[in-house]
Amino acid sequence: QNQSLESVNYLAHAYLSFGEPELVTGNMIADHVKGLKPLAELPPGIASGIILHRKIDAFSDQHPAVTRAKVWFRENFGLYSGAILDTLWDHFLANDPAAFPSDEELKRFSAASYQALKMNEAYLPAAFAQYFPYMQEQDWLFHYKSIRGVQCSLKGLERRAKYLTNIEAAYEIFVGRYYQLGQCYFELIDDLKAYVKNELAAIRGM
Repeated sequence: QNQSLESVNYLAHAYLSFGEPELVTGNMIADHVKGLKPLAELPPGIASGIILHRKIDAFSDQHPAVTRAKVWFRENFGLYSGAILDTLWDHFLANDPAAFPSDEELKRFSAASYQALKMNEAYLPAAFAQYFPYMQEQDWLFHYKSIRGVQCSLKGLERRAKYLTNIEAAYEIFVGRYYQLGQCYFELIDDLKAYVKNELAAIRGM
């Protein structure tokens, strides 16, 4: 069975779009767009966001900090370890003072991200369009900040994943290794920001 699952680190993908509405949209809907064919029918900025999302995932997946963190989850969660970590990275990002110095900043950023998606509503894939109102209403991007928000995100992951069970164990590992996971996040995010800026320059042919 295919165990791939849409990544749930929406905050990271929105953040790594550097405030450009079409990039934000492409980056956030990318998991619902398969292959290259549909890209031709989308505005270039949204198509670039989708390509960027795929590159971010591939880069993160092979990053030494992620490889190290996966070890703590692999025994219980196998191939789902990556999806679980994606959720956790959003928590550390939401609490990263370099990214969001205050709750107000994170709130503003979340609102701007929803606004970007609204502006490009015509291009949202059906599955994304279906849960987008809940994302906005419940302010998912902001709620990654709290421990409770992480718990909810992990439960949501368990609901959507066919073979994922006992998600409480993932939460226990998260709490037990909080400091070490935070270290992994900081190693990853700096490399990721530099990588994305390079990729964006290449995409734009600069």
